[in-house]
Amino acid sequence: MSQDAARAGWMSLMAKAPAAAVARLWPALGEEPAFDWLRAPEIGSIMVRGRAGAVGAPFNLGEMTVTRCALQLSDGTVGHGYVQGRDKEKARRAALVDALMQTGAAGKIRTALLTPLEAEMAEARRTRAAKAASTKVDFFTMVRGENG
Repeated sequence: MSQDAARAGWMSLMAKAPAAAVARLWPALGEEPAFDWLRAPEIGSIMVRGRAGAVGAPFNLGEMTVTRCALQLSDGTVGHGYVQGRDKEKARRAALVDALMQTGAAGKIRTALLTPLEAEMAEARRTRAAKAASTKVDFFTMVRGENG
């Protein structure tokens, strides 16, 4: 996997992870490194685009609130955080994870935060899928005697 693809993966995970889960797992990382803000957390909105049937012409679906920030570690490594909603703390943590995953601390971050988040989110998807499957209705047609 390329470095860009790996980075996109951990940034996506941090953007989608529940803030409460990130906050619960965060202390396992230990003391946070010193950093300087390149862009302090700020709240804005982005246009969400959609496609009819996933293949049609793109259209503007609506706006979504996002929080973004950028920071630089003392060694010069830059991290960016983009998260849905108005959560400045989650954006800060996402930017720290992005920066730290580009350093020697990547293994510790993966073990203490990213892998448990992936497991929790996968379990939540399985639970949601099982709940949806339990409400599935199978329709069938019986052949009537006079039709045959």
